Amino acid sequence: MLKVKATLKMTSGVLFVINFWKGRRKDKDSPTPPAQEESKRYLEDTCIKERVTDADFFRLVSLPQSLDYNEWLATHAISFFNHVNLVYGVVSEYCTSETCSTMSGPGNVQFLWYDDKGKKYKYSAPQYVDIVTTNIQREISDETVFPTKYGQTFPSAFESTVKKIHKYLFHVLAHIYHVHYSDFVTLQMHGHLNSLFTHFMVFNIKFDLLEEKDYEVVQDLLKGLMQLLPDPNQNEGKENTAPSTDKDSNCVKMEVSPTHI
Repeated sequence: MLKVKATLKMTSGVLFVINFWKGRRKDKDSPTPPAQEESKRYLEDTCIKERVTDADFFRLVSLPQSLDYNEWLATHAISFFNHVNLVYGVVSEYCTSETCSTMSGPGNVQFLWYDDKGKKYKYSAPQYVDIVTTNIQREISDETVFPTKYGQTFPSAFESTVKKIHKYLFHVLAHIYHVHYSDFVTLQMHGHLNSLFTHFMVFNIKFDLLEEKDYEVVQDLLKGLMQLLPDPNQNEGKENTAPSTDKDSNCVKMEVSPTHI
């Protein structure tokens, strides 16, 4: 009886070794196929050149003299929010939990939502956009954050609030370019999208509202769009920008953290 058990144990061991080497041989002969290169239609020459305006965005975003920096931020944050809502509405019927199960961007990066405690959540794209829209709408409707009455002052952390808002708006635009750009081309509205994104990014870069790591996933797109703009150095002396000290006196810079708006 002991001899039989020993024989069975030895047989099992031999089979394990054989299967192990078979598995290794199979892995070696059938390597994982490389991922297909991402299609970026928005980089095609005929697409990236499409715009609805030839406006000089560098001059357009410059802070006019005697205008409060926070007022300038507030005006643009609300305007960009409304425009991003409009362009997303164009493709919202195509952006469903089935077609867009994750909030993805170029390079298949996934954008996650963080709650007040820093816990992250993975949502489908329409769920993510709905959460972003709801929270930004609540912020811009709050008089203690976006004051509208004479004599009211902006909170010291207002710039930080705008940074977070713009970061989430960027996620929406990045998702549109990654998944729905062809829909805009079909509807012949990609010129509007390109113009909005260019304006949005020039403003963010001008006032350091986004970190480079936040938008590195669209560096190729941004480079292509920027090359179509007039050289900003040609406008030196023409900009009506306020001194940098005005900006520093009107708000306190704070680090952006991935928290709930």
